[in-house]
Amino acid sequence: MRAAQLFLDGHDVGVAVAVAETARERMRGLLGRDHLPADEALLLKRCGSVHTFGMRFAIDVVFLNRSQRILAIHHGVPRRRVLLDLRAAQTLEMPAGAARRHRLAVGNCLAFKAVS
Repeated sequence: MRAAQLFLDGHDVGVAVAVAETARERMRGLLGRDHLPADEALLLKRCGSVHTFGMRFAIDVVFLNRSQRILAIHHGVPRRRVLLDLRAAQTLEMPAGAARRHRLAVGNCLAFKAVS
């Protein structure tokens, strides 16, 4: 997986993002992890639906369009749930509470800058 930093309105949010681009990386997602640190997230490219079956912790799910504009935010999604947004081109998964902590809102445009 590639690594990137999350930016909101041109400002570094301080969140390291792992970018899952292949089908295998997307399928693996966060499964098998006990938690996701507060300063980390997972971006699932070409993904408009997610599930939390097999997850061990709640997450915030942020659906984005092709322009990386936030379409919807689902806060504190517990285990054994399925979420779908037909308009979404990618999905950002964050620890529960992170979307509010970083003041993400529907309509915000995010940027992901590669870390070398």
